[in-house]
Amino acid sequence: MGVIGIQLVVTMVMASVMQKIIPHYSLARWLLCNGSLRWYQHPTEEELRILAGKQQKGKSKKDRKYNGHIESKPLTIPKDIDLHLETKSVTEVDTLALHYFPEYQWLVDFSVAATVVYIVTEVYYNFMKPTQEMNISLVWCLLVLSFAIKVLFSLTTHYFKVEDGGERSVCVTFGFFFFVKAMAVLIVTENYLEFGLETGFTNFSDSAMQFLEKQGLESQSPVSKLTFKFFLAIFCSLIGAFLTFPGLRLAQMHLDALNLATEKITQTLLHINFLAPLFMVLLWVKPITKDYIMNPPLGKESIPLMTEATFDTLRLWLIILLCALRLAMMRSHLQAYLNLAQKCVDQMKKEAGRISTVELQKMVARVFYYLCVIALQYVAPLVMLLHTTLLLKTLGNHSWGVYPESITTLPVDNSLLSNSVYSELPSAEGKMKVTVTQITVALSSLKNIFTPLLFRGLLSFLTWWIAACLFSTSLFGLFYHQYLTVA
Repeated sequence: MGVIGIQLVVTMVMASVMQKIIPHYSLARWLLCNGSLRWYQHPTEEELRILAGKQQKGKSKKDRKYNGHIESKPLTIPKDIDLHLETKSVTEVDTLALHYFPEYQWLVDFSVAATVVYIVTEVYYNFMKPTQEMNISLVWCLLVLSFAIKVLFSLTTHYFKVEDGGERSVCVTFGFFFFVKAMAVLIVTENYLEFGLETGFTNFSDSAMQFLEKQGLESQSPVSKLTFKFFLAIFCSLIGAFLTFPGLRLAQMHLDALNLATEKITQTLLHINFLAPLFMVLLWVKPITKDYIMNPPLGKESIPLMTEATFDTLRLWLIILLCALRLAMMRSHLQAYLNLAQKCVDQMKKEAGRISTVELQKMVARVFYYLCVIALQYVAPLVMLLHTTLLLKTLGNHSWGVYPESITTLPVDNSLLSNSVYSELPSAEGKMKVTVTQITVALSSLKNIFTPLLFRGLLSFLTWWIAACLFSTSLFGLFYHQYLTVA
């Protein structure tokens, strides 16, 4: 059915769904506006005046004269005022004023659409088993990753624009820390971290050299191993810098959510959700997981419990389940963030002095205004983990079955295909078919260079790295909020 076929129809249908249906039924809006999240409204100036005992409006402000000009002094109230904020459920009208709400809605809804396209494509490949079609769901996954990185980059640039705060220094420090960490991880032997990156790069270099030899060019590797690891470390440091504040924010929300949770099951799920990146990191530590699970020491002999392909499949499923758990716990974390408004007011009551009504209103309203920023910091790493795992499954030639069958790729004899086209087709139509055949041969040559071994090693490392960055930053944030902040 051509180069794409049924997958193009699925893509067009999903694009139509995103245009017609998602504006009315959006998962992003439902996560915020289903009635479970409640935000704190800032008090009006009249309410603050009444609480402060200033009933006379005309004498509520003191005027001062400077050079003939009357300067009004803003209304101030005692910090220990008996103030209780009113709550209100988040509605769709409220979200219109939120900062970064369009970016949040687009990322979540597009990720859902890309996941649906991926599932439909996987079902199609499982039953039809096409051999000459391009998997268009990979393009959707790559677009999701690009959107997530773009959003995180946009959020990080705001921290660099703050002159007085230390956010810029934190991002730069963690960026250098993750660069050193990436270089250290990349030199670790495969006996401890079994990404398959060394094997994949060696296969890529050999395939590229063979391709260049066939083209009559000098048979040199397109890039050295040191250069490859250096640029990969730079890319990893950027990802680590982008994930710094999402991890720090997650730690604070985790502590606040634990204080709100009253049921043991909810507290257990919150702990599992916080430790989920650590579980993902340990999945690639060979002595702890793979060697122990596949060959457990049972008496004098070790009996393998599963094959290596089965372990790879279970690893993919475990990452997806942990991502689903993180999505399910999103509302608990967002509500814990919204409660910061009342928490700030309670902290203010313990202080002496006075505060202006405008500053108090800004302090309360700022929490709800940045709700979508916090939601993006929570969702974007989750989206990156999920779709990197989906790319790892497809490009790494893994299987979803617990007992996967070995997948073999049969080589195509391009010379026979070209000769048959030249000999059997008329001249005009034959030239067009020959052009299509040449494009197909070129794509197959690229497949021979960029093999599943390369993608398996590279995507395994990137999946592990995202989880490692999230756990490192959230662990540092947990230590900071637990022991370094002054209550």
